[in-house]
Amino acid sequence: MLIGVNVPNFGPGTSPAALRDWARTVEGLGFDLLMVSDHVAVTPDVAEQYPAPFYEPFTTLSWLAGVTGRISLGTTVLIAPYRHPLLVARMAANLHQLSGGRLVLGVGVGWAEQEFAALGVPFRQRGKLTDELVVALREAWRDEADYGSGRIPIWVGGHSDGALRRAVRHGDAWHSLRLTRSAWREALSRLARISEEEGKPLPALAPRILLRITERPLTERRMGEGDVEQVIGDLVLLREQGAHAVVLDPFVGDPAETLEPEVAWHALATVRKEFR
Repeated sequence: MLIGVNVPNFGPGTSPAALRDWARTVEGLGFDLLMVSDHVAVTPDVAEQYPAPFYEPFTTLSWLAGVTGRISLGTTVLIAPYRHPLLVARMAANLHQLSGGRLVLGVGVGWAEQEFAALGVPFRQRGKLTDELVVALREAWRDEADYGSGRIPIWVGGHSDGALRRAVRHGDAWHSLRLTRSAWREALSRLARISEEEGKPLPALAPRILLRITERPLTERRMGEGDVEQVIGDLVLLREQGAHAVVLDPFVGDPAETLEPEVAWHALATVRKEFR
């Protein structure tokens, strides 16, 4: 099972130097995947959770590809409706080639209504636009003379039935976000039902889970949250269930965390030491 890290590409502590240090730390600790988030316009609804500065994912990952050598690079997730499908096809294929085949493209529908309005994108059509983008990417990438060879994995994010159906129809993996164990089990059941309805195999499992290590065990928690034993237990469970990859998300929710990345690095080092 691959283990990745969602690196904060936003907030008051984020800068080119900080992103470089994050990348070198994550790769140095032996993680398999470095992923970043996506927003284009930091509207008030975005800024409440992910304040400026916000580093655009393709630009950021292209630069980080040059300061790393082994680790895979990805988006968790690219908001599909924000860009023309052919622009995404071009940027993703170029990044994949320039990084030596290291790109994983996570896509999702998005949630920030004010940001959609600022970009002139119809919020209520975001599911349809996401479906169209994934189909267009697959079609464009068939032209290997232009876009290059080597399949770029597409991870489909989201928990709705529509998102799960999209993952089954078009995705290489289903990329869930910060679920509890019970919500994870329920979503897996729905994913299996939808897979049977579509007559298609289950996509690979690539959940993104919170990483918050506490001194004492927690009774109510999401996966990846709790004392070391609970967090490692979640990773063991996901591996036993056949997860292809797990992305650890050390950003708990306070933008001030980006000013002290050492806290997250310590938690990540603990996971690397304890999980075998």
